[in-house]
Amino acid sequence: MSRNALKMVTIGGGSSYTPELIEGYIKRQDQLPIKEIWLVDIPEGEKKLNIVGNMAKRMVKAAGLDWEVHLTLDRREALKDADFVSTQFRVGLLEARVKDERIPGSYGLLGQETNGAGGIFKAFRTVPVILDIVKDMKDLCPNAWLINFTNPSGMITEAIQQYGKWDKVIGLCNVPVMAMMNEPATIGKELKDLTYKFAGIDHFHWHRVWDNSGKEVTMDIINKMYDGSETGLPKNIFDVKFFREQLNQMKMIPCGYHRYYYRQTEMLNHSLEEFNQNKTRAQEVMRIEHELFTLYQDSNLDHKPKQLAERGGAHYSDAACEAIASIYGDKKTHMVVSTLNHGALPDLPSDHTVEVSSIITASGALPLTFGHFQPAESGWIQLMKNMELVIDQAAVTGDYGLALQAFIMNPLIPSGQAAKDLLDEMLVANKKYLPQFADKIKELEDQGVTVHDQVAATIDEHIGQI
Repeated sequence: MSRNALKMVTIGGGSSYTPELIEGYIKRQDQLPIKEIWLVDIPEGEKKLNIVGNMAKRMVKAAGLDWEVHLTLDRREALKDADFVSTQFRVGLLEARVKDERIPGSYGLLGQETNGAGGIFKAFRTVPVILDIVKDMKDLCPNAWLINFTNPSGMITEAIQQYGKWDKVIGLCNVPVMAMMNEPATIGKELKDLTYKFAGIDHFHWHRVWDNSGKEVTMDIINKMYDGSETGLPKNIFDVKFFREQLNQMKMIPCGYHRYYYRQTEMLNHSLEEFNQNKTRAQEVMRIEHELFTLYQDSNLDHKPKQLAERGGAHYSDAACEAIASIYGDKKTHMVVSTLNHGALPDLPSDHTVEVSSIITASGALPLTFGHFQPAESGWIQLMKNMELVIDQAAVTGDYGLALQAFIMNPLIPSGQAAKDLLDEMLVANKKYLPQFADKIKELEDQGVTVHDQVAATIDEHIGQI
């Protein structure tokens, strides 16, 4: 690592989140001796890269810093001798997200970015790309740290470690960050007065909390969840209350995404209401992004606009900056990250990725032991983690049987012929981004599998607005 002249690379640099990343670096200018920031994107993202890249340059200049900000479509040029690489990209752009939402909805199933069929296909599209990036890193920056917040973050981090054989990686999620930002105030405390312990996998974790006298205050926070207090639910999740009796029994706080599993009927009904009204979260993201990029084009704007907080992934980028600063400065910061288990969660294998409270040091994440779950949570986490392992293996090998197994295992996809039909339709719809499944997709097309006309029409309508 270049101790006094850091080279930072962001893949997916044209993302609307990039100003938050730049702001995070600027806030930590005394901790990170940055020399170069490279923002990388693909040709389809070049316009956004130029807009957000020029804003990044204005932000750096306004802060009185002499950092070099480079914009490029050449990933290998950017990666050469990098010290830290962060990834924040979406394979297939928002068009793919529209398909992930609309096609399952046409089967009466949940269409969501990281859960159900949509989450599986996001992993199928993303895993081969992240492994290509890791291959380039081995060649061009073998000593760099990889900070991943490309979703589905846990499955992507698992693939980096298990199939990319790259150990210097930390996966991030903003859900624990938002919980720790919002929950303390509900019980009249500040974060510095509380100890948090999280355990699970990305978008499927639970946590407990203690105050500075050693008293557990988990139930105090749970009680506040039922009096209208703001506890940090991500913007993209419909707010259905958990059953209080369930939380009283588990004595842990589930993450927001557990609603899709604990209140499956209500969440599905809401999703289908939006589907029938021809709405998608992708549309809402498109609206926010259009507003953001209009703002970013203002040559006088040299700071992160407040509208960025409306994106579901707000605070990801600042968490990435803190992880980088903690590794570089051996700060030993407490963060919730995806990393190798190493026994922190004894209900899962020690050599696979989990999302747990960790201490971030110069050697990476040191996970904190959480201990065994009760049978209900243990059963859930073992099913969900093994499903993720099947998804990753299918994404790497292009094995159709494994893809079908993942669909059958997923609690949000009822098994049967409809599940197989949905899998086939989504494979054909995502053909451009699934080279590993090319032979099976050709076979399906030869059999006449296609995206149903009505669904295809609404997809084209939504994509036309992006």
